[in-house]
Amino acid sequence: MPELPEVETVVRILRPRLEGRTVTGASVRWRRTVGARDFERKVIGARVVRVWRRAKFIVADLERKSTPAGSLVGHLRMTGMLHVQAIGYERGPHDRVELALDDGKVLHFTDVRKFGRLQFHADPRKSFSDLGPEPLSDEFTSEWFHTALKARRRLLKPLLLDQTFVAGLGNIYVDESLHRAGLHPLARSERITPASAARLHDAIRAILAEAIAREGSSFDVWYRTPDGNAGSFQDEFRVYGREGEECLKCGTDIVRIVVGQRGTHFCPRCQPRSAR
Repeated sequence: MPELPEVETVVRILRPRLEGRTVTGASVRWRRTVGARDFERKVIGARVVRVWRRAKFIVADLERKSTPAGSLVGHLRMTGMLHVQAIGYERGPHDRVELALDDGKVLHFTDVRKFGRLQFHADPRKSFSDLGPEPLSDEFTSEWFHTALKARRRLLKPLLLDQTFVAGLGNIYVDESLHRAGLHPLARSERITPASAARLHDAIRAILAEAIAREGSSFDVWYRTPDGNAGSFQDEFRVYGREGEECLKCGTDIVRIVVGQRGTHFCPRCQPRSAR
């Protein structure tokens, strides 16, 4: 599933192609979608004024006659893709939604497995009220992070995956951040020292920034940018997906365990588990 860097990459590429454009036509091609006609009615004639990201959601704010008119909210899930093409683009069998734009181009939402979503929300901010802070925002400080870790009293890896705690992190970037910070995925959050919390805080921000610069991670055939390109941060993985390979820092074999039903990769030497 695309995580924060992949979704941020999609938003940055789509933003100049959508902002300022008016939706002149809409077609929901998967007709079993509940409310398809209502969706089409609400978006046709609306102008896109802002494209932004919240956690793993892609949001396009709409307006009519300079008045807010709801938002398009997309979630790519495992195989979703958003891309803008010129009229005449040969649509594929997995194109689920098409929005014609006033510049002659079309926004396509494509999804092989139909897990993704592209919906209309009157006010998406209400849907985001339970999400935690953005890890690249000013709100996400080292001091806040340490206090929040101590208050939750949970295993570290599942807590970092909890979108109500920190928004946008997923399996890949949590494993990579924990390795860079030298913390075991099964460490107790309330036992994390201020110094360790600061290391993890800095690791999260640095790794996300590096991944965004490389347009995310494409370790399978599913994630591609709106231009059809693969990301390249997978070339920088230190632990994720490297079970049995040597740690690039110390040479110890990377171990894979299951934590909260998620495959978890770490180096037992660089990330020792503290004694009880």
